[in-house]
Amino acid sequence: MATHTGSEGTVKVGANAVAEIRSFSLEESGETIETTSMGDASRTFVAGLKTFTGTIECFWDETDSTGQGALTVGSEITINVYPEGDTSGDTYYTGTAIVTGVSKAGSFDGMVEQSISVQGDGALTSTTV
Repeated sequence: MATHTGSEGTVKVGANAVAEIRSFSLEESGETIETTSMGDASRTFVAGLKTFTGTIECFWDETDSTGQGALTVGSEITINVYPEGDTSGDTYYTGTAIVTGVSKAGSFDGMVEQSISVQGDGALTSTTV
């Protein structure tokens, strides 16, 4: 069984790596459609539509024009999430997404951090490098 540390991962916008990543998340979900009818003893369902969302947490880097700079609210991007790295044979997830939120926060004794949220626009696929 293979396991991986979070430090192996990376996120790219198209072919461009997002700089200064601290963490990322990727969530896939699917709807269910109820098919229960009168007289049934138990509820029944069929699979409905699928979707995905994601977040990227990073130290803010205003010089990263092709990574962080491409993640502006309303932008449609190709997001590539590499949980185990981006070397040959590694699994990654890719899909079209819309940037739905960008927030920045900082404190006097910490780094300026940025959080980016995306909503999938279509299917998320899994493939290998």
